[in-house]
Amino acid sequence: MLTTSDFKRGLVIKLDGAPCLIIDVTVQSPSARGANTMVKTRYRNLLTGQVLDKTFRSGDKVDEADFERHKGQFLYADGDRGVFMDLETYEQFELEADAFSAIAPFMLDGTEVTLGLFQERLVSVDPPNTVELVITDTPPIIKHATATAQTKEALLETGHRLQVPPYLEIGEKIKVDTRDGRFISRA
Repeated sequence: MLTTSDFKRGLVIKLDGAPCLIIDVTVQSPSARGANTMVKTRYRNLLTGQVLDKTFRSGDKVDEADFERHKGQFLYADGDRGVFMDLETYEQFELEADAFSAIAPFMLDGTEVTLGLFQERLVSVDPPNTVELVITDTPPIIKHATATAQTKEALLETGHRLQVPPYLEIGEKIKVDTRDGRFISRA
């Protein structure tokens, strides 16, 4: 059993029989005497993907989810689903299309990830914060085009499109942030 004082970002709790990942926690102190401190949470249901808000009273108890994190590896895309392997047990798991579509632009065969298992079922995959990908298509450099900073669109080897600085060319390897899909630097 966990109490509201144990709540922090990244903790997985069990609400209504489903594993829920806490995204944000705020504590609201009472303004009147005798009032309880309120703990407001924003969480993601890992089975449905919904992001919800819930307010608890200070001291409320919740169950910890039967949730395990394992090192894993992306093997291949099977249509619109992703196939991953647990690096400890070599067991393979399929991630449903709606959950896989969010991380697919950053997945190359062999990419190491963190697998989230609930009751021996794959419910989440956390890619690394940054990945290195190769630019496969981008317009050529236009010298002296403007005095202000500019960007151009680039197509990466995974099919993901993003804005990059104008000095980058086809074949260059870049670092991409997987949380928001933006360019970070040359690799």
